Amino acid sequence: MDKGVETTGDVGLDSAIKQWLEFDKNPKTAMLVREMVKEGAVEQLRKCFAARMEFGTAGLRAAMGPGVSRMNDLTIIQTTQGLCRYLERCFADLKERGVVIGFDARQHTASGGSSEHFAALAAAVFVGRGVPVHLFSVFTPTPYVPFTVSHLGLCAGIMVTASHNPKQDNGYKVYWENGAQIIPPHDRGISEAIEEDLLPWPESWDTDSASQSPLLKDPYQDIHREYMQSIQQHCLHRRCKHTHSHMHSTCMSLSLFFFLPPLREAAFKAFDLRPPCAVEEQKDPDPDFPTVEYPNPEEGAGVLNLSFALADKEGASVVLANDPDADRLAMAEKQPSGEWKVFSGNELGALLGWWLFQCWKQRHLQGEPSASVKDVYMLASTVSSKILRAIALKEGFHFEETLTGFKWMGNRAKQLLDQGKTVLFAFEEAIGYMCSPAVLDKDGVSAAAIAGEMVSYLSSSNSVSQQLSAIYDQYGYHITKNSYFICHEQETIRRLFERLRNYSGENSYPTECQGFPITGVRDLTTGYDSSQTDHKAILPTSKSSQMITFTFANGGVATLRTSGTEPKIKYYTELCAAPGDSDVNQLKAELNKLVDAIVEDFFQPQKNNLTPQPE
Repeated sequence: MDKGVETTGDVGLDSAIKQWLEFDKNPKTAMLVREMVKEGAVEQLRKCFAARMEFGTAGLRAAMGPGVSRMNDLTIIQTTQGLCRYLERCFADLKERGVVIGFDARQHTASGGSSEHFAALAAAVFVGRGVPVHLFSVFTPTPYVPFTVSHLGLCAGIMVTASHNPKQDNGYKVYWENGAQIIPPHDRGISEAIEEDLLPWPESWDTDSASQSPLLKDPYQDIHREYMQSIQQHCLHRRCKHTHSHMHSTCMSLSLFFFLPPLREAAFKAFDLRPPCAVEEQKDPDPDFPTVEYPNPEEGAGVLNLSFALADKEGASVVLANDPDADRLAMAEKQPSGEWKVFSGNELGALLGWWLFQCWKQRHLQGEPSASVKDVYMLASTVSSKILRAIALKEGFHFEETLTGFKWMGNRAKQLLDQGKTVLFAFEEAIGYMCSPAVLDKDGVSAAAIAGEMVSYLSSSNSVSQQLSAIYDQYGYHITKNSYFICHEQETIRRLFERLRNYSGENSYPTECQGFPITGVRDLTTGYDSSQTDHKAILPTSKSSQMITFTFANGGVATLRTSGTEPKIKYYTELCAAPGDSDVNQLKAELNKLVDAIVEDFFQPQKNNLTPQPE
């Protein structure tokens, strides 16, 4: 240990602490470590130093604080140095093309960490190696980073954000040259490069010199303008004004959640929509998220109460809500009863998919250059509703499912675009929507503007809820029920999934669940798929995450999986009816029984270590 620092009595832990104090130049994190050692907080130290954050396809995400398992100045530098080395190996022209770096508003007073400072350190690493950096000067929505990568032809992009995670967390998301999140083998390559040399380069700490370097540029103004012009291409009324003369005659007001006012106004202006009303307490970035327990609009009504109150006051019938980094979108509508209906991610996916296809058909009928319907594609993650598949079967376009996460949909969309196909839409049930191929990731900014145009279009004839019912009447009801259990014990998670894989003996999956016969099993952790002749799954598999899908004799589908960013075991269920089948209540009752059976049979044995989703 360095002079003046006591030992913990654990040789391995002392060695890790000694190296940390040698490398770390942040006085706050160094002081926190010394204080923990002095106080004998061995268990807390082990949590900070036991294992380095694992860099995967989701990048990094962890609490801010000292140690190799936390987000801090030193781990940001070490991660960026590894990324830089890996990019140097992959791109001979890295020093000509460069990278882009964006950040959100998160900060952590105790450790001196903030997204803005982490972004500046990452920029210093690249500038120190002679790599041009486009560093945003202000908080930006996550979609601006992949847009910049594609628009400027850069080698990579970094977004420092923990999105909707609790306020103490932060994250480090990486985009490849194709504008999509990294997928294997790049995650492994970057992770190995990080471990090769953990000693910080001297210039990596020098943010002052980097800020004065001609290699550092602020892309905000140009990217903001180009992004807004790009999403206008998906604005229907600019192309077909005579068919939608009513669109802007309606007085419509929307409230938004954690969304930067200038971006909100610009996005709605691009679609000639009235600027929405903003919730005063939530309109500006605040790293403490003082108005909600969790800054996650996916949680529904509980985080939208201020939005509902403002909408009631202003006479608005629709609420749109973004998460803190504006990559996801939620929507709610006031019902005739006076209650607010929060649309699920699957319901909003059905609405946006329907709307974007209507827009495509309208442009096609107007004689504008466009692909034929057989070259049109929509994508969804495998745990999302299959409503797009039902629409595709009837309308003639293609639907594909991918693994969970927009990294898979973004990369698949890029492949299709490179083949000359038209990718209209992609979504995941966790309120993530790609409404424009200009951003190969979920994008709450363009989704909010496009949803606003859809609401305006519908306002003279239907409510949004009525339109959703019309979609289900035409293409078949798709009833979903999704939830999760919170679990902090990895051993509990392992036991739960291993029990399912050895349900009635070694290598045997369950054949029924509380009287519901199971007709198919797909395990994307092990690569097993009972529906394939060779029993090998077609979709990519990953041993680092748990994911099993069960198909039932009644047509129900249920997937159990672990979250890549949160301590959750999630389950997703769906039952579908044929078009014209109006017995929705029976369908819902059947799904409720199935979900109860799954919770009782698959989760109950580990119930003591699981916390159900809060109501």
